[in-house]
Amino acid sequence: MEKLGRDDELIVDESSLKSFSLLCQGNFSYVCLMKDSKSRRCAKKSSPMQHKQILEKELRIMHRFRDHHRIVQASNKLHIQIKPSECYIYMEYASEGNLHKFISGLEGKSVPESLVQRTARMILEGLEALHSHGYVHCNLRPSNVLLFPSKTPGEPWDLKLADFGSSKEPDSGYGWMYFGTAPKYMPIESFGPKGVIIDPSLDIYALGCVVYEMLGAIPIQDYFDEYYEWNLRRHISPEARDFLSRCSNMHPHRPTAAYLLNHPFITQILPSPTTEDNKEISRSLIPSFSKLLLA
Repeated sequence: MEKLGRDDELIVDESSLKSFSLLCQGNFSYVCLMKDSKSRRCAKKSSPMQHKQILEKELRIMHRFRDHHRIVQASNKLHIQIKPSECYIYMEYASEGNLHKFISGLEGKSVPESLVQRTARMILEGLEALHSHGYVHCNLRPSNVLLFPSKTPGEPWDLKLADFGSSKEPDSGYGWMYFGTAPKYMPIESFGPKGVIIDPSLDIYALGCVVYEMLGAIPIQDYFDEYYEWNLRRHISPEARDFLSRCSNMHPHRPTAAYLLNHPFITQILPSPTTEDNKEISRSLIPSFSKLLLA
């Protein structure tokens, strides 16, 4: 048996595990939902052996932040399988899906600003932990933000950062073939002659894009380049607009995650939705969660 964290519910009994469904598939790996004889669930992430070093790095990073409340937890070791030739790890299962599926489930509706604020704060908590120890996520996007049942009464979910296969570790080189960020989450300087600058500001820019996406903005590609600009037509608070402006600053002028955790958009107490539009959006969240669980 293996433990994925301090909680006794995060124990993997590999001898009785059975695969139930494919959760997602990427360029270098795929993830399946697994259940054991006691109906405990976990996620199994597998890669072909030629990409073993990616999964090894991912496991190292999750172990470095073991028991951090904003980083997904994983098994003690990398497992090797002969037929087919694969390696795999076990991770805690995100029963509420991921942020991408949540946004897609809203069917074009934007998210109430109070929930966007809470989401941004939790992402920043994860980024601050990574950055303060010399790591850069390098692939922050909604599909890599996993959702778990909330421990706070009245809140829909808590979140954790996942997918560290593209991440940069401290005092290490960077394998460009594994760079994972999609163009719409990359800053404009990434498309210049110097290429992508791998430092914490890359994650800060991507965070701004995630916030834009939750607020209903549409990414529009530059006519002559791969660069995207986010077009937001919805009215948002001055605090939210300033937060997005700071995330979108040119390198090297973006603030740190620690600084943004004290930004007014993150620290202000936002009231519950009061307009009819926001009330309707809030009511729509509940059926969206049901869709995610059935997906």
